[in-house]
Formats: sequence, C-alpha cells, structure tokens
Amino acid sequence: MAQSDTKKIFFENLSGAGKAIAVLTSGGDAQGMNAAVRAVVRMGLYVGAKVYFIREGYQGMVDGGENITEATWESVSSMLQVGGTVIGSARCKDFRTHEGRLKAALNLVTLGITNLCVIGGDGSLTGANLFRAEWSGLLAELVEQGSIEAQSVQNYTALHIVGMVGSIDNDFCGTDMTIGTDSALHRIIEVVDAIMTTAQSHQRTFVLEVMGRHCGYLALVSALACGADWVLIPEMPPEDGWEEKMCQKLSANRAGMKRLNIIIVAEGAIDRNNKPITTDCIKDLVVKCLGFDTRVTILGHVQRGGTPSAFDRILASRMGVEAVLALLETTANTPAWVVSLSGNQSVRLPLMECVEMTQKVQKAMDEKKFEEAVKLRGRSFENNLRTYKLLAHRKPESELPTSNFNVAVLNVGAPAAGMNAAVRSAVRVGISEGHRMFAVNDGFEGFYKGQIKEIKWSDVGGWTGQGGSLLGTKRTLPAKHVGKIAEQMRTHNINALLVIGGFEALESLLQLYEARAAYEEFCIPMCMLPATISNNVPGTDLSIGADTALNAIVETCDRIKQSASGTKRRVFIIETMGGYCGYLATVAGLAAGADAAYIYEEPFDIRDLQANVEHLTEKMKTSIQRGLVLRNENSNENYTTDFIYQLYTEEGKGVFDCRKNVLGHMQQGGAPSPFDRNFGTKISAKAMQWVTKKLVETFRQGRVFANTEDSCCLLGMRRRALIFQPVVQLKGETDFVHRIPKEQWWLKLRPLMKILAKYKTSYDVSDSGQLEHVVHNRPKDSDASVAM
Repeated sequence: MAQSDTKKIFFENLSGAGKAIAVLTSGGDAQGMNAAVRAVVRMGLYVGAKVYFIREGYQGMVDGGENITEATWESVSSMLQVGGTVIGSARCKDFRTHEGRLKAALNLVTLGITNLCVIGGDGSLTGANLFRAEWSGLLAELVEQGSIEAQSVQNYTALHIVGMVGSIDNDFCGTDMTIGTDSALHRIIEVVDAIMTTAQSHQRTFVLEVMGRHCGYLALVSALACGADWVLIPEMPPEDGWEEKMCQKLSANRAGMKRLNIIIVAEGAIDRNNKPITTDCIKDLVVKCLGFDTRVTILGHVQRGGTPSAFDRILASRMGVEAVLALLETTANTPAWVVSLSGNQSVRLPLMECVEMTQKVQKAMDEKKFEEAVKLRGRSFENNLRTYKLLAHRKPESELPTSNFNVAVLNVGAPAAGMNAAVRSAVRVGISEGHRMFAVNDGFEGFYKGQIKEIKWSDVGGWTGQGGSLLGTKRTLPAKHVGKIAEQMRTHNINALLVIGGFEALESLLQLYEARAAYEEFCIPMCMLPATISNNVPGTDLSIGADTALNAIVETCDRIKQSASGTKRRVFIIETMGGYCGYLATVAGLAAGADAAYIYEEPFDIRDLQANVEHLTEKMKTSIQRGLVLRNENSNENYTTDFIYQLYTEEGKGVFDCRKNVLGHMQQGGAPSPFDRNFGTKISAKAMQWVTKKLVETFRQGRVFANTEDSCCLLGMRRRALIFQPVVQLKGETDFVHRIPKEQWWLKLRPLMKILAKYKTSYDVSDSGQLEHVVHNRPKDSDASVAM
C-alpha cells in the first residue's frame, strides 16, 4: 500500500500538558491488554500528560484510594510479553448503580482525571459511555453534597473516553480484530495440532469445545486452520438432519484412509430451534451411530492464557497510541470513540454505533435470522464461513462440473510457512470447480524436468498445519528453460498456472509473460500468490509466511531477554532475515519492545549509531535492565552485525555488556501460525475462482488463449481488499536491484516503535473510519480482511 494520506503531527505540536489520562482494563482478560496499557502510558507521558492506572477495572474506580495510582515510564517496562492484564480486571456490580458511578466520579475529579481509556468488551465500553453522559449531572450532585467545590464543575466540564476492544471472541462489530483473538487462536491451534498426533495414533474422533458463547469466530477460524471435519457455531446452526450428514462425512473420511476426525464446537453452538448443542451430545451421537472411539476436550481458560502473539502486541500498541491521540483531539462535541483496526490502519469509529451493531447480531440470532447474523458479523466472517464450506465438504463426483481444464500448481523461491495450506486450498477448490489439478515438484526446475503429476482431494489432507513446502521449492527461474517448460505444458495439456512463492515467483511470471510472444503455451491464465517470510513482494501488504516468521523472532527475543533476567545490565544485538526488506526487523522490533531496529529503507550512519548508544546508555543508568537492538541482515554493507555489536560493547563499558545473536533459518521453520494458515487458504481459494473465470472467458474454438496483461496477475492484499494486479503493471512499483517494493506501508510503524522506546519523532495520525454496515455496496474484490 502507498503511504497513508494521513495528517502528520510532530512532537512539539502534541501537547497533553495539564491533562490527566487514566487507563483501565475491564471484563474478561485478553492477551495483549498489557501491550495496550504500556502504549497508553508511554504515549501519554510522551505528550506531557499525567497518566494513572486504575486497578481492578471499574471496581477500582469506585473504590478509589490505592487502586488509582500514577504511572511512570518504568512501571510498564517488561510487560509487553506478559499475558492477561497486570493492572487487574474485575466484574463490577457497584458501577452499574448510580451510587457507584457517583463514587467513581468523585475519585476521578479528586485527581483531575477527565480522560479515560477503557480496554474491554462491549459491556465495559457501554458502561463508560453511560458514565460520560452522566458526568455533568454527577458533578452537580457532588457539589450539592459538598464533596467537591463548584469550581471543579467548571474545571472538569466533560469526561472524554476512548475505547479499545479486548476480547478473545472477536465479537465486536467495527474492527477486523479485537485484542487477544489472534493469541487465543494460537492456543487453540497448538492444542489441536497436539491432539491430532495422538488421535491419528489410535484412530480416534475428537470433539473440541472452544470459547465463544455468542460468537463462533474462534471455532470457525480454528476449524479452517486445522482442516476440521465439522464445525458448529451459534451464527449458523446446522440444517435439520445435520446429525446424519455429519456421521456420513466422518465415515466417508475414514473410508478415505483418514485415521482421525476433528469436530470443533463453539460453547454457544445451537440448533435451528436455539437448543444448545453440547460436546457430550456429539460424542454420544458419534459413538452410537458409528462406533468410533471418541474423546471430548474442553479447552476452557487455556485460550485466555499465555504470551500474546506478535499480531496482538502490534495491534494493542497501535491502538494504545491512537487512543491517546484521540483523547487529545476530543472535544465536548465529538462522540465517544472506539479505536479499531481496518486492514492495516488504525481508525476511530463512533463507539455506540459499533455497540448497537454488535447488539443487532445477538438480536438476529434470537429471532432465528441466522443469515442476517452472519452478514452483520462482517465480510471477514462471511468469507471464512464460505471458504470453510468450500474446502471441508466434497461434492459427489456426479455433482461436480466437468470443465476439462488442467491446472498446475507449484512453489517457487524459499519455503514459507503456509505454502502447504495454500496448495491444499487450490487443489480442493480446483477439483470443486471441475478441474484436474496437477502438482509440480521442485518449482520450475521440476517443471522442465517433467516432475508433474495429478493430485487428488485426499492427497492434500492434513497439509494445513505442515511447515515448509511439501511440493518442494527451488529458486530456479524459468527463463533459461522456457522451451522445455513449454514442451511439458503441451505434454500435460496445462491450461492455467498457479505459482505460490516470493520475489522469484514474481520474476518468474514476468519471464513467462515475456515468453508468450515465442510460445503460445504460456498464453494461459497465470496467477501468483505472495509467499515469503521477507514480505518483500510488491502489490501486497502481507505475504504468506511473514506472520509465522514474525512470531518465531518475537518468541526468540522474549527468551533472549529473559536470559539476562537477574543479571547485570545487558544489550542484545539480534540479526533478522529479510534480504534488503526491513519488515521483519521493524515489526518484530515493535512487538518485542526493541530500542532500535536498523534497516536498509531508513539509511543510518555512525552519528545515528552513536546517538542510539547514548540514548540506551542513559536509559540503562536510570531504569531498564535489558536492551534489544534488531538489525536487518542487509541493512548496511559496512555497519555489520559484528560492527554494531563491537560499537555497543565499547561505548557501553561500565554501564552494560553486549551479546549478539544471528537468528538464521529458524525464522523459516516451524508450523504455520493461524494467520498464515487462514491467509494462505483464503487467498488461494480466491485465486482458483479467478482462474476458473479466466479459463471460461478465454476458451475459444476448443482451446484456451489468454495473452492480455490481466490474464497474468498477482493476487495481493491492499488494506482490506484482495486485488488481482497484472504483474507487468507492478514493474514500476518495484526496486529489482534490492528486491523490494518502492513504497511499503509498514514504514509508518517505525515512528511508533521509536516513541515507545522514548525517542522524539513525528507520527502519522489516522483519520476517523466508517463502520461497515451490511447495506454498504461492497467492491467485488474486497471480501477479505487482514484479520483472517
């Protein structure tokens, strides 16, 4: 995405002087809440405001005293990687009463607090809005009681609030993702992956219950991420007679040599008559009808616990900073805001409009308007449900369309987690569309050598959770072998090509496009899916595999920092992969709380290095015990990791010592994250539907002939939309020497990282957003969201 056309506010213009901001967490806890608290505190202090913790949620606001304490920069150190909420959360009956809110108002006014940042669910945010509406009346009442002076009413005329949604259920309308959802998916998928190994050993069926009393997001997305046989969610109850259909599906899968079955159930799952569907009910049904050895696992509060994922840390940090800026700009006439995520942008939306939309979902379910409930959940939820149905339930051969088209799929470039999920999705959607699917082993090297074979529905079972590339992948480009590749395409009658890979895949498609003039075999629909940990492909904001690599880096940084716990002050210099692209170093730096991140896109010299060392030395003397510096592997040919390590070691003598780590290929390994599994699955399904459309459009006189620019495309995500872009049009957006896009959206995150590390800098402020209503006209290609 091009740099956002947001307004830029400089440090000297950001003034919170004389203002007091309080932050609280309310309702159920969610991983990432601490990152949001940290961001609010540090951004608040950065702009000159006083910042207060309100401990134990609204109960602490009502009780006052030691529950409301002033925060310092150091008081939020080392909390970024901690799950839950360190300032506590509690359900509060007192705040629901007028007397309770009167006490809360007195406690806030006493400390001069008129800016409130609330992190919680829709109930917590609704309570905050009610408090805001009653504020002037509450102060007048306190004056009558003699609890405060009349002057206080004039000094604190309005209470300004801004909300951030912390909820693992992702049940709030208006944001693509809520704080904690991605981490909860990590916990679920970790458990499912572990259960699948034991289930396979004993040929068992497992019924798993996940959280989601009123929202099936966790169940649906985890089912999509692990390839579950059946999923039950409250928004879309199964049709009458589902019991028989489910048993038939489980039986058919076992007959197809599958040794296990996975059924995922949201805790709020219901049938068409709003009657609960329980895990025990499903277990008894499977045992009775099929006789399968069946076990039940209820994940429970495991889903709320553990370390927040990289996504949640970044999301919460961005929301926390944006919340402070929203409070600074709020007037008595502006509505209460909630900070939301739209694509890769933080936006502000009217709080109560979002709450009302959220409540409409439950109303629709209560009235058995289930189709409407799904639509109200938003495009991302709809797309997840549609994709799951497409991939999980195979139509009988008699019902499949017969297209007589052959489609080849291959991986190109370095392996990336999520590639296998993309291949599985392509194969199954292609078969559902009536095509014969062919797998090419070892990229274009395997292509010209004839390593091509037909691949069936069952061949890709269980691929979703596998890391690396099961097809095999090579960096070989096709240019030197176009003649042999064309011959193989004639031999196997290949009518379309799906290439999944990184920068080499883009170069490959450009070469094949150029080869069309000499070889008609390449005059077919060709589509590329970006898959690289470096996230350096033009035409897309995110690539398959980048999220998994990011989590691997952040988890390693956490461990490395923890290794110095209790010892003397220490700074770690860590080198990340990415070629010339600084995405991993920058975003991992933000998620891990780095003090600096050196990248090629932001040139630096010895003066910058010296300033960073001095800044870190000053911080080490006064507060922090551990420092973290990230360096992209190709950020500078002279200022190497060794050079930076030696510089910091020398300049930090007497204050801190240094260690260095080169993370290497561990960034490419491991099982794909839930995000990469789902992103790969959905983007691949969309690509195959595009391929089908192009095949039909270009089939003339008994053959496929496609030679236009728009028949050779990259499918990328720009903000919230999945967009097909002709690869020849992306040439102008690309720096081929350094293998990076000329403009990269994530560069705007760097000031945020610097602010949270106590540097003075400028920051881009988001514009207010717009709530996605069902009645809005939807662009054809914008049915996918960054939020899985």
